[in-house]
Amino acid sequence: MPTIQSFAPIEHANATVLILGSMPGEASLRAGEYYAHPRNYFWRMMGALISLEPESPYEQRIHALKSARIAVWDVLHSCMREGSLDANIDKVSQIPNDFQSFFARHANITHVFFNGSAAEQIYRRNVLPVLNVQQIEYLRLPSTSPANASIPFERKLEAWKSILQRE
Repeated sequence: MPTIQSFAPIEHANATVLILGSMPGEASLRAGEYYAHPRNYFWRMMGALISLEPESPYEQRIHALKSARIAVWDVLHSCMREGSLDANIDKVSQIPNDFQSFFARHANITHVFFNGSAAEQIYRRNVLPVLNVQQIEYLRLPSTSPANASIPFERKLEAWKSILQRE
């Protein structure tokens, strides 16, 4: 089983929101970009929420997220996994990212939104017990992954609108 590593965060000093996935899938790892699978709804979702063009170049999408004060990262720094499914992440090999340092650098973050249940479960199990950060609200959103195709885009979008209602 191969060991894989996540990306550096998409971050801005003034971010107020952090969206967390679990670990990039194979398409994202190959592209070196968050949410690169063509059937993943993440960029389409962000397009509907913050008026970015989902098909625009990756750097422009990142700029739009930063302008909207939204950071993106993954809970895990590295793990062992076959394929792209969260269910295939080896629990013993999970190494979380350094959230203590991240939140120290981003004191304005008040809300963490999990892109799916795996991100939330891994964070609550591996990060939250050792984290010394106050005043952050957590909310799990339906996964934008193509593996979560049972929920239509419109229903996912309604849930994801909570990102805009954070203040």
